[in-house]
Amino acid sequence: MTDLSNRVSCPALFLSAPSSGEGKTTITAALARYFKAQGKVVRVFKTGPDYLDPQILAQASGQDVEQLDLWMAGDTYCQQKLFEAAQSADLILVEGAMGMFDGDPSSADLAARFNIPIAIVMNVKGMAQTAAALAMGMANYRDDVQVAGLIANNCGTERHAELIRNALPENLPLLATLARDPDVALPERHLGLVQADEVRDELEHRFTLGAQWIKGPLEVPNAILELPKPVEFFSAEVEPVAPLLLGRRIAIAKDAAFSFIYDANVRLLQAMGAELAFFSPLNDQTLPEADALWLPGGYPELHAKRLSENDPIKTQIKAFHAQGKPILAECGGFLYCLDDLTDLDESTYPMCGVIAGHGAMRGKRGCQGMQTAILPEGAVQAHAHHRSRSHDTPAPIGYGKRQRHPAPGEAIYREKGLTASYLHLFFASNPNAIAAIFNGQSASQPL
Repeated sequence: MTDLSNRVSCPALFLSAPSSGEGKTTITAALARYFKAQGKVVRVFKTGPDYLDPQILAQASGQDVEQLDLWMAGDTYCQQKLFEAAQSADLILVEGAMGMFDGDPSSADLAARFNIPIAIVMNVKGMAQTAAALAMGMANYRDDVQVAGLIANNCGTERHAELIRNALPENLPLLATLARDPDVALPERHLGLVQADEVRDELEHRFTLGAQWIKGPLEVPNAILELPKPVEFFSAEVEPVAPLLLGRRIAIAKDAAFSFIYDANVRLLQAMGAELAFFSPLNDQTLPEADALWLPGGYPELHAKRLSENDPIKTQIKAFHAQGKPILAECGGFLYCLDDLTDLDESTYPMCGVIAGHGAMRGKRGCQGMQTAILPEGAVQAHAHHRSRSHDTPAPIGYGKRQRHPAPGEAIYREKGLTASYLHLFFASNPNAIAAIFNGQSASQPL
């Protein structure tokens, strides 16, 4: 007798592109909202370490959005998350990152690993048959990748679409032609998309328009409106999480300045037994009673003046640190812990002064990439994405290890119970290390 309890089928589609900026997120959001409006349960995943796209896609789909990354989260984690989603979803959408074959592992690697067909999203403005040639090249670049067809974004006219359609082979159909529409495109800022909570009503309007936009011209309805073929997903052998944080209360900064928080990180802390208390460094005057503090990344530079003016919360965070209690400060949280921060207008504002040093925005110059945080408690998978610099800081206890480059990665600082770095940590990659940090079982010796 065949055991079917460890497998489930669900229609699934992976949206990838030749490069960034082709319209993947806008189209993924429009598809999610279209099928949601049809009464379907749509689960969306985002490839790679991304905070902003998942906020947008969660609002569009009405469901939580997970990050999937074979390097950061691991094969088993990705397999189990897809299996869990497929149990209740009518459709799974996965949005890729960068270009289809960029990175190691790439979007193509993720799609191939789980046998998810790919829809190539391409901005076809200024080309016709060449779009077909590029799509054919991508479709045939690797034998293990299934390409369902092409979505032609910014397609000018039906004649434009016809030229592309006629140039494609039968096994590579034109799934959709989408006219340029600035009212559907998603708003952006210097690190990517604007946070969903800041423009929720505007996004709702754009999603409504996007659900209409994705239908395409009335005379030639888009084939993308048909559910893709089912994909079989299998359960993974996942070890249960030990209650390593049972009885610990962790205060977490969360507001417009500090919002780069993986839902997976929050769920892991709860699974390990932690009680969580969210607070706003922008608005609250009192730090919650807590055993540990997490200051995640976000956009402190956009709110530096207000953060600087909230002296009560800054004073309490400094006192929390003076008591030797554990604090994890990531990227924007790290900047908040410094003596001061200079914003994009070159105005400087005092911050918490928990650790010596100064932070300053650098316009379009910055750092991004996957790194492993080498900590005394163990190695944790992480990534960096910032357009600021810090200087006059103490000597670090170590550095991140870049995924594919021998140069030292981001500096990691440890003072009393504070662990601070530009790195954003993915907690599930090493729960024991994360628990040790929040339990205050930290070491400060150089690595």
